[in-house]
Amino acid sequence: MGYYDENNNMRTNRQSKRGMSWFLPSAFGAAVGASVMLVAGPFVSNIEQPSSNQAAVTTTANEDVAASNVSYNVSSDITSAVEKAQDAVVSITSYQGGFSLEDPANQSGQAASSGSGVIYKKENGQAYVVTNNHVVEGASSVEVTLSNEKKIEAKVLGTDPLMDLAVLEIDGKNVEKVAEFGSSDQLKTGEPAIAVGNPLGFLQGSVTQGIISNPNRSIPVDLDQNGQPDYEADVIQTDASINPGNSGGALINIKGQLIGINSSKIAEASVEGIGFAIPIDDAQPIINQLEETGEVKRPVMGITPASLAEVPTQYWTGTLNLPKDVEAGVVLMGISPNSPASEAGLKERDVIVKLDGNEINTSAELRKYLYSSKQVGDEMKVTFYRNGKLQTVTMTLANQNGI
Repeated sequence: MGYYDENNNMRTNRQSKRGMSWFLPSAFGAAVGASVMLVAGPFVSNIEQPSSNQAAVTTTANEDVAASNVSYNVSSDITSAVEKAQDAVVSITSYQGGFSLEDPANQSGQAASSGSGVIYKKENGQAYVVTNNHVVEGASSVEVTLSNEKKIEAKVLGTDPLMDLAVLEIDGKNVEKVAEFGSSDQLKTGEPAIAVGNPLGFLQGSVTQGIISNPNRSIPVDLDQNGQPDYEADVIQTDASINPGNSGGALINIKGQLIGINSSKIAEASVEGIGFAIPIDDAQPIINQLEETGEVKRPVMGITPASLAEVPTQYWTGTLNLPKDVEAGVVLMGISPNSPASEAGLKERDVIVKLDGNEINTSAELRKYLYSSKQVGDEMKVTFYRNGKLQTVTMTLANQNGI
């Protein structure tokens, strides 16, 4: 299954690249460093050390001081939240080639990528893991390492490049913990957020703490890495550290509930503390479809869209014959045969400006409206310019996998 069939032949100079990258105005840089310092203090044999739950008291010989024991409670809400969710987070390694756990002595495959995943369900002897699409994309085999370090081969049930999600199935024999779903719709700026994952590919079970910086951030997504956004994704922004390898891991709330799937991080010298997670309320319908059918059903028009801003301005009033006051919209670069767009009478070089009366300025906005507001089989009014004249047609949306 590929991303959005309408975009397959959009431009001949596009190159298919693996993975999902968040399209951002500045260059994307990553700098990862890790250092561990162990400081050991010498033990002094003639000094009695206070126990961990007692306070040490220093006095002079002539002072009459009443000694008392002080108890310290080291547990906290954050500790409790981590204990509740940590064992449901796994490490994922994707291999290319002939790797198999069944015959470890005869291997030709190599680890292609690593990331994290979250066990969200256990049923009928099987367990199900959600992770990022880019963690398993192109893999010939996938290995899951549980929190108890047991390794299990995984079957990829389905992937969704658009939302950067994938669902895996594993033997549930050794699975002891399943994540509890929370709600991302009720998140508030400033509330605690905890990221759990496998940073750098080998620090399994690492935990970082932060806050919800913005519970409903929209960012452009460039799937084919051509420099043009293909979709506007709604994400949770957090300053909890999300490092390479954390992809697919859990973002949890103070109750230890899963509120997001970690997906990316900005790591620049000038930008610190910006991480993104897929909201769990947006992810759940996708997860369910991938588990049940292996694919996601989305409505399509049957067009190859391009934002008007991508077209040189000299063609706006010439080739496209647009009125001078039209400065945004979506140009139809192609129409699929027997598609909703074709049956509604749309043609190449038509410029869409509204869907159901809502202004559409870019191809990313067009897709977001389709995927968030419409279903397969819905009717939709399309307002567009053709040869300088504003027109409106109605179409019935089809399944993207049927065109």
